[in-house]
Amino acid sequence: MKLIGLSGSLRAGSLNTKLLQEAGRLCPAGVELIEGSIRGIPLYDGDVERDQGIPSAVETLKDQVAGSDGLLLVSPEYNNSIPGVFKNAIDWMSRPGSDIERVFAGRPTAVIGVSGGRFGTVMAQAAWLPVLRLLKTDPWFGGRFLLGGGGTAFDDQGRLTDPETERMLTEFMAGFAEFCRQKAGG
Repeated sequence: MKLIGLSGSLRAGSLNTKLLQEAGRLCPAGVELIEGSIRGIPLYDGDVERDQGIPSAVETLKDQVAGSDGLLLVSPEYNNSIPGVFKNAIDWMSRPGSDIERVFAGRPTAVIGVSGGRFGTVMAQAAWLPVLRLLKTDPWFGGRFLLGGGGTAFDDQGRLTDPETERMLTEFMAGFAEFCRQKAGG
């Protein structure tokens, strides 16, 4: 099984990119989590789309998502919502509108995240729900993973420092992989 994961942060040393990498490490046997990237995606501009078409970085991501068994969004929380750079990437990926069916419709999708604050990414995860609904994804609600206190959550190698947090992420990934497996009919 092949999943695609996207970190909603461009920052070097991003906590959410570290979380994405840990999610990949903690996937169950037989599940591969490929790390996609939103880097290089310009701000959405309908004139650019009309005159130049879909940027190659967007086409690459769309093909990766369309070829996957599930999509994991690893979302920071900015001002109690979705980071603009992450939403912009998803907006581009939904263009043209006819591609929503190929890229997103029915795609098993989960959202996780880490923040430096106490409440993790609870508001950002909630803000993703209307977007996922509009894109016709099949969100997984069988588990929830949001991590607060991210500044101390990882060691120098990017590994989670708390065994309980690692156990929870392992269980989350196993549950999401099983959901994707069931949706794929096997």
